Amino acid sequence: MTLAVRYTAARTLDTAPALSAPPGVGEVELAPAYVGICGTDLHIFHGDMDARVAAPAVLGHEMSGRVVRVGPGVEGWQPGDAVTVMPLRWDDTCTACRAGHQHVCQHLDFIGIDSPGAMQQRWTVPASTLIRLPDSLPLDRAALVEPTAVAVHDVGRAGVREGEKAVVVGGGPVGILIALVARAAGADVRVVELSAHRRLLAEELELTAWNPADDDVPALVREWTGDAGADVAFEVSGAAGGVDTAVDVLGVRGRLCLVAIHPRPREVNLHRFFWRELTLVGARLYDRTDFEKAVALVADGTIPVERLISKVVPLTQAPAAFEALEGGGDVMKILVDCTDDTDATDDAQGDAV
Repeated sequence: MTLAVRYTAARTLDTAPALSAPPGVGEVELAPAYVGICGTDLHIFHGDMDARVAAPAVLGHEMSGRVVRVGPGVEGWQPGDAVTVMPLRWDDTCTACRAGHQHVCQHLDFIGIDSPGAMQQRWTVPASTLIRLPDSLPLDRAALVEPTAVAVHDVGRAGVREGEKAVVVGGGPVGILIALVARAAGADVRVVELSAHRRLLAEELELTAWNPADDDVPALVREWTGDAGADVAFEVSGAAGGVDTAVDVLGVRGRLCLVAIHPRPREVNLHRFFWRELTLVGARLYDRTDFEKAVALVADGTIPVERLISKVVPLTQAPAAFEALEGGGDVMKILVDCTDDTDATDDAQGDAV
């Protein structure tokens, strides 16, 4: 018998025993080590996704861990292998899959939302979802490979090139990761963020950060770019004002990459799109190539993900961690230690506390 964190109703989580069945054909049983709590998990916690999430539901899709058992027909994996999971299961028959876009399958099973996730001591998944981790990569850092893969995909969708000027609107975990990945691609990057704590972290990572409450961001961009405007902007805030800023900072033929999930339709300055021949691209999830690149960027230290880890808590304290994250600005990323079912919290990891 193992433990799992379950969503049971709006703003209600529990830690309960869970059965661990042997892996079936093509499946692998994992022992999750660390699981990150992300913004989507918070939406589920608030009850915003009850139409999609069937309670009781085990949450979590940002994870690292090790193989425990392999099922029949699985080759190339053995107990003890360090892995993360690309939590996507597609049907391979819909129009999107047939066109090669399996990550946006029209009947996608996002594991950890549509089916049981990683916030448990044993987790069985298809072997096809496994991504190998180097033995040198600490498993707490490896838990941030999944959000880094999101950032890699976003930067790729935006077509960021060396020497371009990029503005990231929203300095939460994904926004900071996008800024770091864009910088690694050779872009000159600015971050727009209201939270003083998040701006400070960005600056500690040698990113220039602006406060939209005090700064005239479009004016700063004009000064920075010699009145040309930015080549690319990423909207990661999820706020109406963030959309306005992302559009306003773009120069002629600039690209706006929409990353945040907006729960309702937004007004957009379409005249600006017409006048400057702007392009809007959506960016959702990732593919295996994005994941493998994210592993490399995290493993070699190009993306110092440890700086985003605010705190590590044992499995039994995961419900309290969700409440702590609701405050937003002073916390970046909380990891749940699935190997630890005690009631004592670990010390905060990294510098983002």
